[in-house]
Amino acid sequence: MLKIGSLTLDNPVILAPMAGVSDQPFRRLVRRFGAGLAVSEMIASNAMVRAHWKTMRMSGTEGEAGPIAIQIAGGDPQTMAEAARMNADRGADIIDINMGCPAKKVVKGVAGAALMKDEILAGQIIAAVVRAVDVPVTVKMRLGWDEDSINAPQLARIAQDCGAAMVTVHGRTRGQFYRGEADWRAIGTVKRAVSIPVVGNGDVNSLADAKALLDQSGADGVMIGRGSYGRPWFPGQVATFLATGTAPPDPPLSQRRAILVEHVATMIERYGVKAGIPIARKHVAWYARGLVGAAQFRDRVMHAETPERLFSVINAYFDPLIERQAAA
Repeated sequence: MLKIGSLTLDNPVILAPMAGVSDQPFRRLVRRFGAGLAVSEMIASNAMVRAHWKTMRMSGTEGEAGPIAIQIAGGDPQTMAEAARMNADRGADIIDINMGCPAKKVVKGVAGAALMKDEILAGQIIAAVVRAVDVPVTVKMRLGWDEDSINAPQLARIAQDCGAAMVTVHGRTRGQFYRGEADWRAIGTVKRAVSIPVVGNGDVNSLADAKALLDQSGADGVMIGRGSYGRPWFPGQVATFLATGTAPPDPPLSQRRAILVEHVATMIERYGVKAGIPIARKHVAWYARGLVGAAQFRDRVMHAETPERLFSVINAYFDPLIERQAAA
């Protein structure tokens, strides 16, 4: 279990907020397969306050099992506070503040990881959001802006002093983006600096990775990002493994296809055909990673323009693989 303020998660495994990935269809699948929490993709606070239609759709929580965590990003305390209020009113049980996104367009606006360079402003934002809502507030950060400015322990203490209920630390600096390896031991310096829960993030692609991160960092939980691509069942497998020591098997190919078909159908239902097909394509390709003929399958997927064609390509690819697996 993992306690976040007044909330207690069933297990300490969390799906990371990932732009263009952790939307509602994916979050619902990941939660159904056993993750303790799934955080929304990043919501721009200024767009939320302006009630931009696309942002409002991204923050929608209808039909989603709680607890629901919405991540917001921005550099103005008042705007962040208002966005937090709006999301709490719309059903969010947790508000997560993005202080770790390395994207140039985000840090250019003094948001995301850029806030690690301005601890005073970061503290003002956290305090404003905490005052604005009655739900737990969490903060996601990196180790620092670059190797010469590792300040995650200091920022975590600021977050704790401002009322944050938990911090998540990606074991890289902003300067690294996603290059190199995540430093799980460095996450331990944050854990030792605060009394609130600390969740470790970065490079968790296997069950062994999750255990190693926790062992090396002493963190209270693990957040999984890219390791879940095409594997909505993986965070749930990690939760079972950490709780029991037993490694759950991957789903058979027949079930993997069924999950994929359901995932595509829900994306098309949510976004419509015109927007849903392009969004679905990358997910479809991820489901085939590591399988025979995945590259050719990915090429056919990228040329599928209609739901009928996309489902046909999926079935044509998986049918012989399923038959071979059954025969074996």
